[in-house]
Amino acid sequence: MMKPVHSDRAPAAVGPYSQAMACDGMLYTSGQIGLDPETGSLVGSDVGTQARQVLKNLHAVLDAAGCTPKDIVKATIYLTDMGDFAEVNAIYAEWLGSHRPARSTVQVAGLPLQARVEIDLVVRLR
Repeated sequence: MMKPVHSDRAPAAVGPYSQAMACDGMLYTSGQIGLDPETGSLVGSDVGTQARQVLKNLHAVLDAAGCTPKDIVKATIYLTDMGDFAEVNAIYAEWLGSHRPARSTVQVAGLPLQARVEIDLVVRLR
């Protein structure tokens, strides 16, 4: 059985998707960009500010599903400039602590609202 997961502390879905779907013991998050959930606007123009907001948004969705970052199995990071990799990587590592899930990082031609970073997760449900 599939069940949508929603948090008011993360940006609301603005299209035909859910913030996350729980299915067969796993949680699949939609990609998050650095949107402020209260204003719906992108925070800052720098990748560091946006990355921190992305992780804050993902953490809210994880909380809503009863999970923590230690439950992350796989992450995919999308960057519009691979030159931002080191900065985003440091912020991501700090957020995770000692946990090291599988990860892919790819450069993309563009992201919604001119965002510089987007992240989605595959997470184990407790």
